[in-house]
Amino acid sequence: MDRLELTILGASSAIPLANRNPTSQFLTLASHHFLIDCGEGTQVRLRENNIGFSRIDKIFISHLHGDHFFGLAPLLSTLHLLDRQKEIHIYSPKGLKEVIHAQMKLQGSWLKYPVIFHNLNPNEEEVIFEDERVSVKAFPLRHSIPCFGFWFREKERPRKMLKSAIEQYSIPVTEIRQIKKGSDWVDEQGNLIPNRDLTESPAASLSYAYCTDTSPLEHLNQFIDSPDLLYHEATFMEEHAERAAQTYHSTARQAASVAKSVNARQLMVGHFSIRYNDLNPLLDEAKEVFPNTILAKDGQTYALRSSHEELVPLAR
Repeated sequence: MDRLELTILGASSAIPLANRNPTSQFLTLASHHFLIDCGEGTQVRLRENNIGFSRIDKIFISHLHGDHFFGLAPLLSTLHLLDRQKEIHIYSPKGLKEVIHAQMKLQGSWLKYPVIFHNLNPNEEEVIFEDERVSVKAFPLRHSIPCFGFWFREKERPRKMLKSAIEQYSIPVTEIRQIKKGSDWVDEQGNLIPNRDLTESPAASLSYAYCTDTSPLEHLNQFIDSPDLLYHEATFMEEHAERAAQTYHSTARQAASVAKSVNARQLMVGHFSIRYNDLNPLLDEAKEVFPNTILAKDGQTYALRSSHEELVPLAR
């Protein structure tokens, strides 16, 4: 398993096509498994991509337009039928809990596992999940209803212990953890061995930022900075910029400008309008501003192995 893997379950806008589905992504980062948005048919896309439902740790819903959450109630029901016992956390704008409860009530079915809803703050950024390995920050976007972006960040890893130092200085296993955290070592003769002679720097942490359904934000760099990968919606081309503004969406060129403003290392564009059968013109438009851009492709899994490498599409 690579340190960061992203599967595009759907990259279409509101209306699906035969080969483009409503928005949903499955992200693996530092051994966590996150479902990001859950458009209609998401559980079918999970099956098609051989992603086990039980792997999902947490679900993040950007906003309450149907193409981003209409697949959630069916997925939760399936987890019930599969006898899930482990709790699941859902982070979303206020109102989703009531919608899901109403759906369950109408069908006379109640889930046997705990579902914990977390309402997002529409007025400011906030860290909504954090442990020793990752942090997830939500921040407000600019759409016709409350909508949020998410920044998934791997925390700095411990320093790497040098095997040669363990042998040279007879360091017991019980002390290695503290040394990896930065402690020095005193050998049997009382000599202080500095940490720099015992360890080496870890690989740089990775991060992924997700921004869908939004007009371009000039101040996005206040929320995210230098993500290894930025997913940004590109619903329209520049020739339809007026329509994009009216519907609180972005063009491919605008998405590319945003990527530059936040110093992204790589940009992935998605949430394409069905008016575009051929997506290459959107890619070309974005590349004119931000050359390191790729298209989100339904059913494709991408891997990022280090901060010095490019995103790699994995064979299915």
